[in-house]
Amino acid sequence: MSYGPPPSVYTESARSADRTRAVRRGRLLGGAAAAVVAGALVIGAVALWPSSGDDPKNTAAVRQAPDEVRETHEKTPASVEGRLGVQHDEEKLTSDTRYGPGLWATGNLVVRGVADRLEGYKFSPGYDETAWSLKLDGHICATSRDMTADHRTAVVVQPPHSGASAGKGVCDEVVLVDLDTGKKLWQRTMPAADFAYVTNTNVALTKGVVAIAWGHGAVAYDMASGRKLWGASTGAECQDQGYAGGRALLALVRCGRSGDATYRVQKLDARTGKPRWTYQVSKGVQGVYLPSADPPVLAVEAGDIDVTDLITLDGADGHRDATISMTGYEPLCGGSGYFGVLDKCPGLVVGRSRLYAMSEESTDIDQPADRIVAFDVHKGTTTGKFEGRAFQNVVPLRADGDDLILYRRSMDTVQPAAVVAWNSGTDKETPYLYFHLPEDDEGALSDPERTQIAYEHGHVFFGLREMERDDEDAKSPVLSVLGVGSVGFQH
Repeated sequence: MSYGPPPSVYTESARSADRTRAVRRGRLLGGAAAAVVAGALVIGAVALWPSSGDDPKNTAAVRQAPDEVRETHEKTPASVEGRLGVQHDEEKLTSDTRYGPGLWATGNLVVRGVADRLEGYKFSPGYDETAWSLKLDGHICATSRDMTADHRTAVVVQPPHSGASAGKGVCDEVVLVDLDTGKKLWQRTMPAADFAYVTNTNVALTKGVVAIAWGHGAVAYDMASGRKLWGASTGAECQDQGYAGGRALLALVRCGRSGDATYRVQKLDARTGKPRWTYQVSKGVQGVYLPSADPPVLAVEAGDIDVTDLITLDGADGHRDATISMTGYEPLCGGSGYFGVLDKCPGLVVGRSRLYAMSEESTDIDQPADRIVAFDVHKGTTTGKFEGRAFQNVVPLRADGDDLILYRRSMDTVQPAAVVAWNSGTDKETPYLYFHLPEDDEGALSDPERTQIAYEHGHVFFGLREMERDDEDAKSPVLSVLGVGSVGFQH
C-alpha cells in the first residue's frame, strides 16, 4: 500500500510522541485500577435494547433539508444501563498496522472506514452483524467528519494508476456514498490532482456541496449529480489547503512556501467558490486548523508546533471576536497528519454559542485527571467547567443545543464509563449511559488520539484509528469498532 511521499520528520516525531503519551495514559490508569480492584472489566453478555432509530423518545428530529449537514438532538434514554450491541474485529492483517479512518452513526447503523472499504454494522444481540460492505477502488485517503441529514458522506480514495503516476500514492478519486445502504451514488476523478496524497487531502460537506482541497488544487461538486461546480487552479502562489463544512464553508488559504508562508481564512459561497469575506492570519503563525465553520473558529500554532490559541470570528463579516489561549489545554488538532485533519480536533467541540476545550492531564493522583472548560464563542470568557475524576478522564464528543455530550472514562468495576450531557450555563449533568469496556482495550478505546468516539441516537461507538497486529499471534483478530446502547426497559 502506498500513501505518497514519506511524511516529514515532524510528522514522525509527533506520531511517536502521541504513542508515548497514549502508552503513559494506559499504564497510569491501568495501574491505578489494579490498585483499587483486582478483576476484569466485562460487558453484559446480551444486548436487548431496541434500536433508538425506531424509538422517537430517544432522539428528537431536527428539521433539515436532506442535503444539509446533519444535526440531531438527543433525549435521555429509557434506561441509562448500557449493553454491548456492536463488536467487529478485523481479521487477516497482512501488515503490522491497518488504518481505520472514518466513523459515522446513522441511528440504525454504525459505518466504519477501514483500509479500502466502507462497512455498515447493525445493532445486534450477536454483536457482529454486517449490514453491507462496499469495496472501494483503493485505500481511503481522506474522510469527511460529517454526513447529510439523509445519511450521505464523501471519501477520497487512492485508486490504482498507470504511467507516470504509478506507485506514487496519488489520491484523486472522490466517492459519495449512501450510509444506509452502502450504495455508491457517484464517483469522480479530481482534476490535476497529481500531488493529492493522504498527508494533504481534505474533504468537507456543506449544503448540497462536496469540496476537496490538497494544497496544490481544489474542486467542488454538486452533491446531487456529481457535477463539477468550481475549482482552484494549480501553480498559483496562494492555494486552498482545505475546508471546514457544516452550516457554512470555510477555506484555509496558504500563500508562499512553508518557511515563510502566510495564511488567510475565507468564507466561501459554496456554489461558486467565491469568497464572501477574508480574515488575514497574523504573520509568524506556523499552522492553522478549522475546527468549525459556523461559528468560524481557527486553531493556530503561533510560533510553536502545537495549537497555542483559538481565534473566533464573526460569521457575518469575518472580524475577530475573541482570542482564547490554549495554554494548559489539549485540543488535539492535527492528529497523525493523515486522512484529512484540517477540521478535526478531537479535544475540542464548537457549538453555536459555546466552545469546549479539553485540558491537559493532571499528574496529581489526588486531583481530577482532566477537565473540560466551556468558553463563550464571541467573548472568549469561561462559562463553566466540568471536572473528571481521579484517573477518569473526560472527553468532549459533540454539542447538542446548549449542552455538551461528553465521555467519562471508567476506572474499575465499581466506577463505570459514562456518556453525559452537560449544560455549562446551569451546570446540570444528565447521565445518558453507564457501561464498562473490555479491560484489555479500555485504554486505547478511551483515548481520543487513538480512537474515534461518537454518540448518536442513544448509542456510543468507539472506532480505533489504527489496528495493530499481535506480534505473538499474527492470525488473531483485532478489535475495530465497538458500540454500546441503552438496555431499555427489558425484563
